Amino acid sequence: MDPAATPAPADLAEALAALRQAPPLVHCLTNAVVMPWTANGLLALGASPAMVDVPGEAGPFARVASAVLVNLGTPHGEQREAMVEAVDATEGSGTPWVLDPVAVGSLPVRTALAADLLDRRPTVVKGNASEVMALAGHGAGGRGTDSAASVDDAADAARDLVRRTGGVVVVTGPVDLVCAPHGEVRVAGGSPLLAQVTGGGCLLGAVVAAFCATSPPLVAAVAGCASYAVAAERAATGAAGPGSFAVAMLDALAALTPDSLLAARLA
Repeated sequence: MDPAATPAPADLAEALAALRQAPPLVHCLTNAVVMPWTANGLLALGASPAMVDVPGEAGPFARVASAVLVNLGTPHGEQREAMVEAVDATEGSGTPWVLDPVAVGSLPVRTALAADLLDRRPTVVKGNASEVMALAGHGAGGRGTDSAASVDDAADAARDLVRRTGGVVVVTGPVDLVCAPHGEVRVAGGSPLLAQVTGGGCLLGAVVAAFCATSPPLVAAVAGCASYAVAAERAATGAAGPGSFAVAMLDALAALTPDSLLAARLA
């Protein structure tokens, strides 16, 4: 499809088929709390995860990876150095990368790092409303990883970030907002149980990164959100609570087919 066109469900189906046909290697510089969940979620989707966050290795690995995720959940000193190294390497290799500015705003170390990384023009920024607003300078952030604002509250901040980076910005919520230089898409669906699973939002950043490896950024972001929403809805059916939901979510990601995304609710 035309990379500037607004994606339809059929385009999302093609994106999942492309991902499964050429499984991407996703280089995840992510937080220590969610590494196993992120790795297992990527494997279930059909991608190959790697967690290389050591300075001196992160840059070379980013050059051979299909996509890079930078998640600021637990940014210790050595990992911060590795993140900058990996992102700098993507510029020369053309590797797409996703910035997940976890808990930026009130926490100074990660906020300064996020601002520095934003100047390096991520392919996609993915965050909740408070994180997106703080990153754009429109607010002070939420309460830790919890958003204190709505998706609609963050729409103008998301558009500002699109203008600054030239990339795509995803604002997550009950209905995700995906903003790009050439259009906006809303993706409905999901489950409230995602908020009760550690890394429920962090894995979405990795899923979007995987799609970025094989599809244009706007299609990748919408396909990632739609895949996650469809899988979460299916996982929630019959789940007794967050524990069984987490297991079912991995199974639902693995069970996705391209036809599954024809039911994506886009607006």
